Amino acid sequence: MLLGEYQHSIDDKGRLAVPAKFRKSLAGGVVVTKGAEGCLYLYPLEEWTKFAEKLAKLPINRADSRAYSRLMLAGASNAEIDSQGRILIPDYLRNYAGIQIKAVIVGLYNRAEIWDEERWQQYRVKVEGEGDEISERLGELGT
Repeated sequence: MLLGEYQHSIDDKGRLAVPAKFRKSLAGGVVVTKGAEGCLYLYPLEEWTKFAEKLAKLPINRADSRAYSRLMLAGASNAEIDSQGRILIPDYLRNYAGIQIKAVIVGLYNRAEIWDEERWQQYRVKVEGEGDEISERLGELGT
């Protein structure tokens, strides 16, 4: 289970330290891909496989299905956690997310997101300001 918020730096080779609490869940390998709101998604390989299978079942005769599949699959990169607990994030993904030096890794149960630190702070402030309205709209979740 991936939970919490962690701040890390990206080194000059594009490596990012994975939070120690995440490493056991990610030991089988990870996939990093483009995410929503300008972040990156980090999936344990097992979860990525489930997600990719759902994408493969989308109707290819629909433009939205093709576009989303291309975004998620063509933008994906496999990664292994090295002996120092780091993963390599390719340049094209760092550029997509605007990550220069400081990143925030946010655990979201079965996946994580990797954000540029400044972009994450702006997003978090916005969402926290709308928390009551979001909670009300999602009231059917029973929380």
